[in-house]
Amino acid sequence: MKKLLLFLFFVLAVVSCRKTEIEPEGPTDVRVYNNTEQVFENVIVNTSGGEFNFGTVASHAYSAYHRYDKAFPKADISLTIGGITYRTPQQDYTYMQYMGRMKISYKIFISNQTLKELDTDVVPEGDL
Repeated sequence: MKKLLLFLFFVLAVVSCRKTEIEPEGPTDVRVYNNTEQVFENVIVNTSGGEFNFGTVASHAYSAYHRYDKAFPKADISLTIGGITYRTPQQDYTYMQYMGRMKISYKIFISNQTLKELDTDVVPEGDL
């Protein structure tokens, strides 16, 4: 009887343990949106899952999508406006949740003209 109860307990323990489904890190399709009146040149985006140069992005326009291995709500972005380089503050991805398998846009705007700093809003646009 003890062996039967032990066996049933073991079977119940194995059956009740289910792996939690975790969304994969990526890939993530990313594009940028120029949310300013300026023309962005040499737009380089690093998502911690790769780096890509989106080239020139006109005022209030979107770039094409580029596939990254993974992406986060914030990214390291540098670009040139009229020969002057603007950057986002260096990102720490340690505690950020990745975006997963989806299409997103980074809406880029100038947060501090004096310090030449950028900021972004991430806009999820749907699943891949």
